[in-house]
Amino acid sequence: MSAETPAPGSSEHLDLSVFAPYLVKTRWFGGKGRDFEVTGSRRIGRLGDGDPTLDVLLVELTYADDGAHELYQVPLSYYTEPQHRLDHAFVGWWEDPDLGWVHAYDALHDKQATGLWLRAFGAAASGTAEVGGLTFHRVPGEDVDLTAAGSLFSGEQSNSSVLYGDDSVLKIFRKVTPGPNPDITTHDALTRAGSTHVAHLYGWVELVPEADAGGGGLPTHLGMLQQFLRTATDGWDLALTSVRDLYADPEVEAREAGGDFSGEAGRLGEALREVHTTLHEQVPTDPASAPTPAAIATAMRTRLEAALPVVPGLAPHADRLRAAYDALGALPRIDVQTVHGDLHLGQTLRTAAGWKIVDFEGEPAKTLAERLLPDSPWRDVAGMLRSFDYAPHAGERQRQESGDDEATDERRRRGQEWSARNQRYFLAAYAGGDLTAEQQVLVDAYVADKAVYETVYETRNRPAWVEIPLAAVARIGAR
Repeated sequence: MSAETPAPGSSEHLDLSVFAPYLVKTRWFGGKGRDFEVTGSRRIGRLGDGDPTLDVLLVELTYADDGAHELYQVPLSYYTEPQHRLDHAFVGWWEDPDLGWVHAYDALHDKQATGLWLRAFGAAASGTAEVGGLTFHRVPGEDVDLTAAGSLFSGEQSNSSVLYGDDSVLKIFRKVTPGPNPDITTHDALTRAGSTHVAHLYGWVELVPEADAGGGGLPTHLGMLQQFLRTATDGWDLALTSVRDLYADPEVEAREAGGDFSGEAGRLGEALREVHTTLHEQVPTDPASAPTPAAIATAMRTRLEAALPVVPGLAPHADRLRAAYDALGALPRIDVQTVHGDLHLGQTLRTAAGWKIVDFEGEPAKTLAERLLPDSPWRDVAGMLRSFDYAPHAGERQRQESGDDEATDERRRRGQEWSARNQRYFLAAYAGGDLTAEQQVLVDAYVADKAVYETVYETRNRPAWVEIPLAAVARIGAR
């Protein structure tokens, strides 16, 4: 394995060929469509002592096109006899030096295996414990039901999560990099500060730093145990319900519709402001490491120049986008701090106790080092504004896919009114009133940067949707 691979255990007995067929059929594997070779595996932890025994492996991939390496966490449950209830999760069978011949299954699908994680957290009590080569941490003051049975969530794209009864959720990070995962560190800071706008962190599991062969002594975060929000409804789903209610009655304006979302948009703005304020207080940022406005503007212009050859529709707007970035670059300073980094309505949950913000891992396409960098809070604001813009378009496409009539100019107008209304309420609540001139500059530049990113994504993945961010780009600087 590569020099960066944490390697406290051995799995040299494994036939690496078993992993590729397994990886490509999972939802969370990020290398689909690329040629790769499994170039190593290493056991980093072992929980339990028989039927099942849970091995936590790090599997290394090397891609043929650029030689890049990636590490994936692959927990396997071992049984001495076939377990037909787990046939759908079968990975292979081989002879283990300690256990003899074993049948290996994806441990996240195995309720008996997932219980081993929970019992290991129990060993940590309200501190830290080393179990099976891994270090388990518990956040003081957070109670956990250690007897609950685990069941795998379906539908996740980049990680795997196990629900334990109605009490807690264990998120296992699949693609891992030595170093602190911001989903854990940010939740930890907000939980210890008593924030009411996140699911509280109960604990986390990491690779024992002393056993790290090449990560510079940094812990490798492997997973996090946190509060399960029983009454939660996805913010994106709520927004789409509001859009459907609006479109169902062509005579009703957004402000009059029964599904008016503006009150929720305002409360969401207040929740984000409180989260940003708490992070500013709890996670100090070294002023010397803060990027200058000129540096931030240069990075935005660089992304624009890279996007222009990919998205022909950007060219008519390029000068106005550059002007928005220049205005940001001319500011005397920009406050930066720990932020969410990938915020949109799908990263929010509405509960009986109010709005919660989830998934603080940051932009998936960025490296861990990039995701750990401080940024302007207006990055998160821009992400939410863009999400409000997408909702009516997604609702319209749902109608068409269900056999409804084609979109009309009037329906588009009403969808735009819905977006503008909710953006306005969200912004006013976040800013505590009207935006200052400087805040407007920040909003324009960060919204432009986000929309440019979206045009590239849509061009490459959903060409029919590129008109959505292009319409937003057209509005930048058009006031």
